[in-house]
Amino acid sequence: MVLRTPEGRPYRFDPGALCLELLVTGGPRSLTRHDVLDGPAGLVRWAGESRLAPGLEPLLTVAEADVRTAHAVRDAMLRITADRARGHRFDRPADATDFAVLNAVAAEPPLVARMGADGAREWAPGATGAQLLSTVARDAVDLFTGPYADRIRECSTSNCYLLFVDTSRPGRRRWCAMERCGNLHKVRAHRARQSAV
Repeated sequence: MVLRTPEGRPYRFDPGALCLELLVTGGPRSLTRHDVLDGPAGLVRWAGESRLAPGLEPLLTVAEADVRTAHAVRDAMLRITADRARGHRFDRPADATDFAVLNAVAAEPPLVARMGADGAREWAPGATGAQLLSTVARDAVDLFTGPYADRIRECSTSNCYLLFVDTSRPGRRRWCAMERCGNLHKVRAHRARQSAV
């Protein structure tokens, strides 16, 4: 995914999972000002930029109710992912509500992939917003219950709250993106060493 810094500079961010790509579209409370899921077109645009692309965007039909469901799924996943990244146990009543939202959407039929005449993956016609969200929710269930569940991280920079799953072999990823927060950390560390001399 290509995100932008507050100054407008683009940088690449790979959250490591489809479901975590939805988290950068906004969120509850203070994150609502960043919300790009402002209607059906916003959800279709997100799908076209996600790892599900190419070819999904023109096939996708999204209703207003799907946008409301997308907000509920995203907000539930944001809380679950942040809790997991911060090492919290899932034992509060809010967790059960978030799990219920995720499970209900995951129980719906997902998008249908098929093989095209050229042997490449393509999406079956008639794709709906509900199928898109089921696919995202199923990916979240797989992530939270799978082998990478303990590798969900929050960027180590103090003012960056991007969440990702560390799929690197050594499992030592610390930043959302090396070209953004990783480099900033290196510059600060270098300046600190220089000023200590």
